Amino acid sequence: MSARPAQPARRQLTYAVLLCLAGAGLALYAATRTWSVEITVRATPLPPKTATHTGGDLLPWLPALALVGLAAAGALLATRGTGRRLVGGLMVLVGLGVAAGGANGLAGLEGDQTKVVWAVLCGLGGLLVVAAGLVTAARGHTWPAMGARYDRPRPGTPGPGHAPAGTAVEGGRVEAGRTVAAWEALDRGEDPTVN
Repeated sequence: MSARPAQPARRQLTYAVLLCLAGAGLALYAATRTWSVEITVRATPLPPKTATHTGGDLLPWLPALALVGLAAAGALLATRGTGRRLVGGLMVLVGLGVAAGGANGLAGLEGDQTKVVWAVLCGLGGLLVVAAGLVTAARGHTWPAMGARYDRPRPGTPGPGHAPAGTAVEGGRVEAGRTVAAWEALDRGEDPTVN
């Protein structure tokens, strides 16, 4: 019965991760494209000098901020509860920064030719990250977390899926002594899995 309510929450988590990945990836791609082409006219026998500028050239922090957005998508999967809500808040800040970078680049594009579409797409990517961050900050604490097998075991306790020393798991039940026999076979140079 508990699996039914978890499905919409898992779906929301998936959508938030995909939205963040799409937005940050779009922003990163757009920041590496040519935003401005500057043509400098030179003396008559010389051809005009052309200089291209990517979004990263105009705003060096923009690609780095988009990479933080990509990392935040991974952090959504690795965190839970309040930590996930904090990641959502970070995503909102990152997305606003990326969107502001796109708007700033759009306003500051000067030159004979401009590639306005890349600045606009960068801003759009930032807004997608903001949307994913808002949803995460609002609902992220209710989303499922990764399984316990990814948690670090407490000192003195066996990790998930590990039986206590001197026992072996076979067919879902624990049998004592089988692990010791397997280690002794390895000490003799035998392969205990070949039986």
